[in-house]
Amino acid sequence: MVSAPGSAIVPIFPLPDITFFPRTLLPLHVFEARYRAMVMDALARDRRLGIVKLQPGYEAGYAGKPAVHPVCGVGEIVSWERLANGRYNILVRGDARVRIERELPGDTLYRLVSVRRLEDVGPAGDVAPALARIRAAAHALLEALGRPRDLLDTALAEGQPSGAVADRVAAAVLPDATLRQELLETLEVDARVARVADALETLVRELKGGRS
Repeated sequence: MVSAPGSAIVPIFPLPDITFFPRTLLPLHVFEARYRAMVMDALARDRRLGIVKLQPGYEAGYAGKPAVHPVCGVGEIVSWERLANGRYNILVRGDARVRIERELPGDTLYRLVSVRRLEDVGPAGDVAPALARIRAAAHALLEALGRPRDLLDTALAEGQPSGAVADRVAAAVLPDATLRQELLETLEVDARVARVADALETLVRELKGGRS
């Protein structure tokens, strides 16, 4: 199937509370017949698919084509296991943010969409102070939870793009699904980094104040 210049055609896997960020790994257990067919077809082609968050109120139309958020993550299936019952365990590596341009008519059980890649907008100023806040708050969060201090070392590593730090930390520790989707849609790196720093510091304050 031919797509317009600058766009691509991918199958989508709509999920209720999952936000799929670039530069992250997402393990999934695939059990519905339509998505087992999607995985099988993707493995026979380029192993690429989109993971998209369902809009609120999806339950009534879940069996059909419920509304999804227009911005999602696209990635590649990098490992997979087909189980005896036909289900799959897959691991997807996030490659890019994309915007869904349109849904395509088709005869597959799953949905196909045309997407266009979204690029980060580089920081307008110095994001080092906000990155330092993220690292300090992440370590404080791990300490408050009684988890190993090095648990987030890959996400927090020096030398990677600042947007990648924000994405990886958001995917790993931020529990608010709405906030994660907003961060996925935030292309301005300085704004994304600042919001992740704010959210982490809020989590730490809540934990230290005795709130769940």
